[in-house]
Amino acid sequence: MGFLRLFTKHKPKIKVESIKRDGFSGWVKCSHCGEMVHAKEMQEHHQCCPKCKHHYRFSAWQRIELLADEGSFQELFTDLAPSDPLNFSDTESYQERIARAQAKTDRLDAVYVGTCRLKDQEIALGVMDFSFMGGSMGSVVGEKITRLIELAIEKELPLVLVCASGGARMQESCLSLMQMAKTSAALAKLHEKALPYVAVLTNPTTGGVTASFAALGDIILAEPDALIGFAGPRVVEQVIRQKLPATAQKSEFLLEKGMIDGIVSRAEMKEKLAFFISFLHKRAVSPPLKELLAAVKEKKKKSKMLAIL
Repeated sequence: MGFLRLFTKHKPKIKVESIKRDGFSGWVKCSHCGEMVHAKEMQEHHQCCPKCKHHYRFSAWQRIELLADEGSFQELFTDLAPSDPLNFSDTESYQERIARAQAKTDRLDAVYVGTCRLKDQEIALGVMDFSFMGGSMGSVVGEKITRLIELAIEKELPLVLVCASGGARMQESCLSLMQMAKTSAALAKLHEKALPYVAVLTNPTTGGVTASFAALGDIILAEPDALIGFAGPRVVEQVIRQKLPATAQKSEFLLEKGMIDGIVSRAEMKEKLAFFISFLHKRAVSPPLKELLAAVKEKKKKSKMLAIL
């Protein structure tokens, strides 16, 4: 019998001690690889499966704790709350949806914005909260992100936006769509000041967010296997009447096509962000570059004047 065991594959067993201590409720089955993983181990790996590295959904506050140096995050513009100017109602009123989302998340809307230190570098940080109405962008989300960008310009801070959204919030109609233009215009001003902006795309990032500030980063990073696109895969399939490949609209596909600059695991995200920010920001605030940008701007003005004449 002992000899036969040499030729028999044995699957790793769950430790009896762990089951006795925590019960089966302490274990979760990875939906990606099917392995049993202890919940504490999953938490230690930032909600990633330690076996197959599949990234599960991560709350906005968990992201802040992961990226910001301990105790350094200072939230801003916390008094902004959504209104219902259109008195919108479908199966239920917009006011009821907002109230339910606020009770569920203990948040006024779908984004955290503020300043923090990341590896001892001060940055402006925005993190979208997908648990609040699918991270949809309404007038409050757009306003908070715009104010954060303006603060970054005023204080000459690098900007990091972590995106997780289903797109523009339909209950606010054109008011939500205008946030795409507003945030993009604010980022254009940030770009004029040569201040770095790193966009981090997580699962999922779709709709008007993808079509605006999520796609305008100087560096665009994404988590592995994240769904990124404008229309979701089900909508695309209904329009083209074809089944999309499983890899379509995934971060790996977008990297291959050049839409994003890199795929970074959650565990490595802080280190990578610190590297890019340090590299870009030191050059952005250096006097020689500022003088060069001013000279280029002046030259453009003169060229326009000559063209008019």
